[in-house]
Amino acid sequence: MARGKIEEGHEPFFGRTSEEGIFVDFSTLAVLSGIPDDPHNAVGLPIYATAAYSFESLEEGAHKFATNEGYTYTRLQNPTVAALEERLSALEGAIGAVCLASGQAASFAALLALVRSGDEIVASPGLFGGTVGLLNQVFGLMGIKVHFVAPEVEAVRAVLNERTRAVFTEVLGNPSLELPDLAGLARLCEEHGVALIVDNTFGAVGALARPLEHGAHAVTHSLTKWASGHGSILGGAVLTRSSDIWRHYPQFTTPDPQGRIPWEASGPRCFLERVRQLGLSLGGMVLSPFNAYLLFQGVETVELRVERASRSALEVASWLQEQPQVAWVRYPGLKGDPAHPRAAQYLRGSFGSILTFGVRGGLEGASRFLAHLKIIQAPNVGDARTLAVHPWTTTHGRIPEPARLAAGVRPEMIRFSVGLESPKDIQARLAEALAAVGVVGEVG
Repeated sequence: MARGKIEEGHEPFFGRTSEEGIFVDFSTLAVLSGIPDDPHNAVGLPIYATAAYSFESLEEGAHKFATNEGYTYTRLQNPTVAALEERLSALEGAIGAVCLASGQAASFAALLALVRSGDEIVASPGLFGGTVGLLNQVFGLMGIKVHFVAPEVEAVRAVLNERTRAVFTEVLGNPSLELPDLAGLARLCEEHGVALIVDNTFGAVGALARPLEHGAHAVTHSLTKWASGHGSILGGAVLTRSSDIWRHYPQFTTPDPQGRIPWEASGPRCFLERVRQLGLSLGGMVLSPFNAYLLFQGVETVELRVERASRSALEVASWLQEQPQVAWVRYPGLKGDPAHPRAAQYLRGSFGSILTFGVRGGLEGASRFLAHLKIIQAPNVGDARTLAVHPWTTTHGRIPEPARLAAGVRPEMIRFSVGLESPKDIQARLAEALAAVGVVGEVG
């Protein structure tokens, strides 16, 4: 049983209780949850750099392999990874988590657990370019049809049918920054017995947004981003809340190869068990215990980093609105932004560290701007350092132009992930690059 839990008598955080007490606040969970008991009373998390685990008897080994209880092989379970899974579950208000090698692996495994050939997925057109490629090129090869529609209730309702197995969206579109009606979509999915899966990467493992609170059935994460915070490792996670939505799926209500009916044996955890089986045991998309250790530490400061970077992002976005070389700015914290009303409803007190803006002069203007920008240009977000990227030619460069435009990506767009530097220094570097653009005309 893990140490670092809070004494009883406090209000429960998401009602999450344990035999040892009750968790309280996000900041406490971030630094205390998941720390395992250790024979040497280590304060931090040990790294279990092992591939396999021994058994005392044939019967013990048979039992562990049959039930997935305890530890058998690190492709399936590892104590360091398990500690991270517990911490993430606490922060998201989930009943459990499965950690995988990357965010892409998490999205793949979560959807793979729900679909079979001939099924359908409804997805937002404004998803990260890699996710769009996954849905079109990988699930398409598997005989899965994907409908790309706006993440709005009536648009999704129009394409739902008896073959739909998942509705997949992002808490904030990457890089469109559109924010879906999470509660409305969750109600619609409940009515139709379809799981709502939300990529909550931009939600910063619960520090900025918690879709499970608003009815999402599962969330996925690229832990590479805010959970790590330092751009040094890859990681992903799938988490779920308690729900009976899985009773609508034949893979959970019919006997598995061992003769077990997953829903009867595991309840709502049956979804995570299937993610673990397909993604880790069979798919091999395993998170290294070393990466899990670094992520476990990174999560401890995620709330502080999000708060600081969000304040700076609002300051930078407001400043950009006043620059003549900037055609438009998108940031949910701006009162005139289309996402602002929902951001005030679904985001947790701040508005995140991601903003986008359009440089006048279209693709040529963006090229001039980036050529003179003395800020790191890299296809990552959620880093302690400020990062800029041109989605039209990088993150979405491999998908057809109509799909890029449908995703809200334009030739003049710059995606800007604000880090922990002084906002005044960030503005100074932006001012230098904008001055070099020398274009005050139309966007295109």
